[in-house]
Amino acid sequence: MTDTNQGDLGPGGVDPNQAPGIRVLAQFIRDLSFENPHAPDSLQMGGNPPQMDVGVEMNARARPDGLFEVDLKLTTSAQREGAAVFHCELLYGGLFQIAGVPDSEMEPVLMTECPRFLFPFARHIVSELSAQGGFPPFMLDPIDFTGIYMAQKAQGQVVSGPPPTQ
Repeated sequence: MTDTNQGDLGPGGVDPNQAPGIRVLAQFIRDLSFENPHAPDSLQMGGNPPQMDVGVEMNARARPDGLFEVDLKLTTSAQREGAAVFHCELLYGGLFQIAGVPDSEMEPVLMTECPRFLFPFARHIVSELSAQGGFPPFMLDPIDFTGIYMAQKAQGQVVSGPPPTQ
């Protein structure tokens, strides 16, 4: 039973008296891979510095219990003179409780604010993995999740509205 009368809810099913809020209930590594295919030769620091490539993907979905799962996928690769130095792929997830956000604004919150909460922890994991792989710690630069979201939206890669419940 709830203290809120359903007739008191505003547009998008949001209680107008409830301030917007995001709670991170859990964070977890969903998938992790680190490859150092030419070790120990790749650990020699001579020659040209490696060329780095970084990829970022975000995904979100609603759950039947009213919570949201958000995944942040970070892919980092280093190559020197055409040869792979290392490749790291991290799929880092979070379980979020979001309140006071209208349905029309849920997608931007899930695709920008939630990854912003996850990023520092995922960044630390990538840094530690590169160090444990024998390389200097690779610190990812801060990521503009809003810019990525807007670019994906402009290309039609992001579906409007809240993510479907599975």
